[in-house]
Amino acid sequence: MQAIMETLFDIFYLVGVVVLGVLMLKNGKKREHRLFGLMAVILGAGDSFHLVPRAIALCTTGLEAHAAALGVGKLVTSITMTVFYVLLYHVYCLRYEKREKNVTLAVYVLAAVRVLLCLLPQNDWLAYRQPLLFGVLRNVPFAILGGLIIYLFYKETRARGDRAFSPMPLAITLSFAMYIPVVLFSGLYPLVGVLMIPKTLAYVWIVVMGYQDMRKNVK
Repeated sequence: MQAIMETLFDIFYLVGVVVLGVLMLKNGKKREHRLFGLMAVILGAGDSFHLVPRAIALCTTGLEAHAAALGVGKLVTSITMTVFYVLLYHVYCLRYEKREKNVTLAVYVLAAVRVLLCLLPQNDWLAYRQPLLFGVLRNVPFAILGGLIIYLFYKETRARGDRAFSPMPLAITLSFAMYIPVVLFSGLYPLVGVLMIPKTLAYVWIVVMGYQDMRKNVK
């Protein structure tokens, strides 16, 4: 039952975000909406590297038998998630006409450190259970990056009364609030992995915000 329900959820998620992304790339009149489309396509494409092998594993011989494919998928997803938030920062810059050199530098340094930590061999991506230490280390700069983007969107949406993106800080916060316990505790308590579903829905919420805003602007 888990295999069927999880696979169906993943199919709807991957197809949904990619379709929304393509529509924004095709129909977006503003650069920020086309950037949102690119974010969505990268998100869906990156997550497919992990979710497709996971679905195959659940429906066949189990997760442990597909450890290498799942590990590579996690690596790809870790990098594409980072790119997603860097692009979201550029959406912020375009929407609010803000671009501070120090903030931009911080975003890129945090993203680069995150990617470099993900690429280190100590992560042992091909193993069924990766070392917890590096699971924490590679997510420290990612969490700081997320916190920075939450703050930026919170500040500007409140200052400008931007109702369309006012839920953005909450959506980003939820994505991290659901993701961090999985990193810390899923090895000991597999049931914690269920939090990846609301984390995924938070990402969908972010993409839908961009799509809805685009539709208002093309009418």
